[in-house]
Amino acid sequence: MGEGVDEAGWDVEPGDEIEPVVQAVGRLLKVCREAAGMSVAELAEALGYGEDMIRKIERGVRIPRPELLDRADQILKAQGHLRAFMEDMRKARYPKKVRELAELESRAVEMLLYGSHNIHGLLQTEEYARALLRTWRPAYSLDKLESMVAGRMARKSVFERSPAPEFSFVQEEVTLRRPVGDTMVLRRQLEHMLEVAQLPFVEFQVMPTARANHPGTGGRIQVLKFADGTGMGRTDGDFSGRPVSHPRQLRVLDLRYGIIRAQALTPEESLVFIEQALGEL
Repeated sequence: MGEGVDEAGWDVEPGDEIEPVVQAVGRLLKVCREAAGMSVAELAEALGYGEDMIRKIERGVRIPRPELLDRADQILKAQGHLRAFMEDMRKARYPKKVRELAELESRAVEMLLYGSHNIHGLLQTEEYARALLRTWRPAYSLDKLESMVAGRMARKSVFERSPAPEFSFVQEEVTLRRPVGDTMVLRRQLEHMLEVAQLPFVEFQVMPTARANHPGTGGRIQVLKFADGTGMGRTDGDFSGRPVSHPRQLRVLDLRYGIIRAQALTPEESLVFIEQALGEL
């Protein structure tokens, strides 16, 4: 029973504004459990989780998975009161920074994304993302790692929007050759990128290593443009790496990205490049 403990949810990050909501859900779970005349041990057994996990959720220090709330609502006959928080907990389980980025991406009508040393998160497969995050130091705990991977995969729902935003990806050649995880992980990653690159609203380009003089040497660039004409951008090389929204700063990033885009391989050449890279694995 105790082996499933870490599958029930994730710890609340200190200082996260979602904490009061998680605490409220925990109190509600306790009220519903007591109203149903069940002990912590009985609810834990019915749900298939450890008693300690249920206590953590009731104290508001653990974010429950939405499916746990769904099952608890049935078991405790909570009449939908627990289910009402499923979407809140679905969002809460992802790290704060991931939620903030996903919210911005959900509003964007155009995204300009240049990756200098890693494949962009929106292009990553789950196994590639997990392998990449395992290389970071200090190492993430298993719980934190899985939360980061889940959050990154959740962001990919932006591809399913209707109408979808327009995407422009430019990836440095080295990011497509570094065997993160192992060769098979990289192979499946490149195959996935071929599929994404052929979506009608995606333009994918490769920046060859041989291009010595281009303005992307300062690091990654991300520019999100919104329907009201505003935008948000970020680059590793300027503005202390912080997000910017002032038109003058966005023009700098637009100019830099435009030059990178012009010097990269065309979308057609880039697809051929990926196919050749796959053939070399």
